[in-house]
Amino acid sequence: QVQLVESGGGLVQPGGSLRLSCAASRSILSFNAMGWYRQAPGKERELVATISSGGSTNYADSVKGRFTFSRDNAENTVYLQMNSLKPEDTAVYFCNAYTFMAAYWGQGTQVTVSS
Repeated sequence: QVQLVESGGGLVQPGGSLRLSCAASRSILSFNAMGWYRQAPGKERELVATISSGGSTNYADSVKGRFTFSRDNAENTVYLQMNSLKPEDTAVYFCNAYTFMAAYWGQGTQVTVSS
């Protein structure tokens, strides 16, 4: 069973930055792709960013230019650097990993952007 453990969430003022981490219990290169999703209260879960096994990244239009998805293969950890945060970025952020056989989710970490 794969475990994904997110950390790094918290309360930040608008315009601030946070870095989320997601540590996997096995090599992240064993996954076809990994992603960050978020879910705000009363809204559906939405895709924020993805990274393929080859390292290619894609971002939702709402975060493009502000968020950066990166990884440390040796540490089996992926990161989401979030800059210029806005109140509308407030949500629970989830780490996701999938293979052709299964999808795995972390427990989520709360990000609150408020003055």
